[in-house]
Amino acid sequence: MGVKLQNVVEKMNLKNLTPDVDMTKREVKVPDINRPALQLAGFFDHFESERVQIIGYVEYTYLETLSEEHKMKIYDTLLSYAIPCFIFSRNLQPEPAFLEKAVANDIPVFSTDQQTSSFSAEIIRWLKVELAPCISIHGVLVDVYGVGVLIMGESGIGKSEAALELIKRGHRLVTDDVVEIHKVSDDTLVGTAPDITRHFIELRGIGIVDVKTLFGVQSVKETQNIDLVITLEDWNKDKEYDRLGLTEEYTEFLGNKVVCHNIPIRPGRNLAIIVESASVNHRQKQMGYNAAQELYRRVQENLKRK
Repeated sequence: MGVKLQNVVEKMNLKNLTPDVDMTKREVKVPDINRPALQLAGFFDHFESERVQIIGYVEYTYLETLSEEHKMKIYDTLLSYAIPCFIFSRNLQPEPAFLEKAVANDIPVFSTDQQTSSFSAEIIRWLKVELAPCISIHGVLVDVYGVGVLIMGESGIGKSEAALELIKRGHRLVTDDVVEIHKVSDDTLVGTAPDITRHFIELRGIGIVDVKTLFGVQSVKETQNIDLVITLEDWNKDKEYDRLGLTEEYTEFLGNKVVCHNIPIRPGRNLAIIVESASVNHRQKQMGYNAAQELYRRVQENLKRK
């Protein structure tokens, strides 16, 4: 799996310095970059040639100190590797000899006007999302007070209706029905919508609703970290439900654990308010305040007095 090089060029707004090189079938497969300072100095052991190579001001000025003969030798060795592409930052322009050798070796070269550090951070962040391990699940993802809430449950239980009510209350839809989950890091899961269903909600009895058109651009969002999972289930009077929340339950996606609440559903329960309350309560816990623990502390203090 990889990201098409053409998509990288468009996303990063890169200027193509080697238009003669065909990049239609090229892909970037590693979500990291390399600044080939050691390679320009002649040290090619452990060279990460499969990464995007970025030439910044330091590398560029170092090349200017080399003799022409030494420089050509370095170019020949460097460009003999199967490198996805070179990117020159700060609008630095490679010399004609470098471009000629790059074209001869079928390696694309680009430039950007961004500073090296900020550009490196941005392209790494974007590539990590694009190349992250990904799964698709059935559910609804909404942004509620900045908390990414993944609503799950059996088909027809009311996930889309709850999302629509949340949208009317000022929250934002990320995706309905199908959620693509990307593992960006060991701590972060990011949810997105498939291109074909983005901004649409299916309501049984009505059909397909275009949320962006009906409620405006402020009602939708492209991506969102998944912070909380709410699983809706039919009310079962014989089942014991957690009424305090002293211990947290988790569900797992791609090896990452996410806090999960099982919410029983029956007529008269306002799902939107429940989801809002769960989101605010989750934020409180993240900030160090746990209402269940506070209640437990008060009860213990009261018992001690007696």
